[in-house]
Amino acid sequence: MMPRHLAVIMDGNGRWAQARGLSRSEGHRAGTEAARNIVTRCRELGIKHLTLYTFSKENWARPKDEISTLFDLLTVFLKKELSSLREQDIRLKILGELSEFPFGVRQVVAHTMKKTENCKSMTLNLALNYSGRDELVRACKKMVSDGISEDKITEESLSDYLYTAGQPDPDLIIRTSGEQRLSNYLLYQAAYSELYFTDVYWPDFSPEELDKALDDYTQRQRRFGKTSEQV
Repeated sequence: MMPRHLAVIMDGNGRWAQARGLSRSEGHRAGTEAARNIVTRCRELGIKHLTLYTFSKENWARPKDEISTLFDLLTVFLKKELSSLREQDIRLKILGELSEFPFGVRQVVAHTMKKTENCKSMTLNLALNYSGRDELVRACKKMVSDGISEDKITEESLSDYLYTAGQPDPDLIIRTSGEQRLSNYLLYQAAYSELYFTDVYWPDFSPEELDKALDDYTQRQRRFGKTSEQV
């Protein structure tokens, strides 16, 4: 059975470029192409929700020219892909705080979200300026400011204040490049997610590699605390 929600930590652009004697910018550019192909493949497979870890709060510590390149690639990607997203009936959503981004980036992101808001076949979440811990703190503060009483605070009501409100938790989280950690990604939502790690760098993570990960996922038994016999 296909996951309803697939989340990906796209890791290894820099190391992919280094191994080829290229700049990190070239690695990020190649990573953008990989992202485009994975979005299309997920849409073909009928996966309803895809979340890509695009830029974390921690990424602000990177060199300024690299950050600038990432922003440029993001805006170019969204401008080029808008018509394709609409044709494929894919809605764009953002997980994270956009207020810290340059005005031009915010404009393009807002325009793309507006133009795809009625698309229903798939939701593409881009985690931008995202932090799992920050998301939880933000949700708690908003609940307090909304006057939510203690007896009304439940797992369900907290979920309604997260960026992913209204979407299922990820069934599968893939991380490329050999690293094996969540890196502050969807911490609350990942409670029962299956994890898949591959040594393949993100620019080389092709639709065929995705199919491998999904095949591995379909072999697993998700018990959610029950015994094998109960499932």
